[in-house]
Parts: sequence; C-alpha cells; structure tokens
Amino acid sequence: MSNIFYKRDKMDLKELGLEIKKYRKESSISQSKICDDLKISRATLSSLENGRGVDVGIKKVMQILDYLGYEFCIKQKSLFPTLEDLRNE
Repeated sequence: MSNIFYKRDKMDLKELGLEIKKYRKESSISQSKICDDLKISRATLSSLENGRGVDVGIKKVMQILDYLGYEFCIKQKSLFPTLEDLRNE
C-alpha cells in the first residue's frame, strides 16, 4: 500500500483532492463506481476532488484512499527541513 505523503510533508485540502482524483484516474475507476462501492454521494467525491470538500470527514477520505490502494499517514514534525524542503527553496 502506498503512502499519500511519500512526496511531500505538507498538503492542503485542495492538493489532497487533486491527488485522489489523479490516483482514481490512473486506476481507471469512475466516480460512479467508487461512490457505489463505498456508499458515498458523487457530489461528495466531486467536491473533495475539486478542493471544495470542507465538510468531508476524515473517515470518508481514508475509505477513498484505502479503496485506491493508498493510506493517510501522520508523522512527527522534524525540527530540521527535509532535503526536499531545501530543494524547493
């Protein structure tokens, strides 16, 4: 199972939604299919994928990620910048 934060330390809701959309499309899964299987509304998924999912709970996000073969990861913040942080400066 892949970790959604494998590339970066920080992600906002819009970026999370875009990543979910990218993973869904890479897997050739329609919004309708994932919504039917997870019993969530298409409006909810669309809202999340377009960064407007402010009322989408973490449980739904985790279900969607799991369905797509990814997981949500929380890690302790480092006092020092990562190599990627330094490259992005």
